[in-house]
Amino acid sequence: LLTRGNPPQVLNVFATLIRHQDLYRRWMPFANHVLFKSALPPREREMAILRVGWLCRSGYEFHQHTRIGKQSGLSDAEIERLKYSPDATGWTEAESALLRAVDDLHGDQFIGEETWQLLAKHYDTRQIIDLVFAVGQYTLVSMALNSFGVQIEE
Repeated sequence: LLTRGNPPQVLNVFATLIRHQDLYRRWMPFANHVLFKSALPPREREMAILRVGWLCRSGYEFHQHTRIGKQSGLSDAEIERLKYSPDATGWTEAESALLRAVDDLHGDQFIGEETWQLLAKHYDTRQIIDLVFAVGQYTLVSMALNSFGVQIEE
């Protein structure tokens, strides 16, 4: 729910996806794990989600997770930098590896060996698994949002 204003407004993504109630009920537990129970720290999770939204050209996803990213500790400058190369100046080695993994998954559907080795220096197995599933989840959601023409709330 969008908590601005009274009464609360249902986000357009949910208003759209609830049109297929069986799918929605089955998808929500997975989506909730990725967003709220991931082994990735919230800041890194949001970096990955924002990068996916940008790569998938999903204005809705990027917009919504810009707000969540800021709540998770990302600055405006970092959110802007997510639009560029994972090797952009300012990322730590761990952050660059995380973003490179997103790019690998987006482009090749797997994490390359060099990227995997860098990730494994900074993230444990559960965190890497959660990263792969976060990228998959938000790629799927971005495809749905783009295909269904879901609009950003006013």
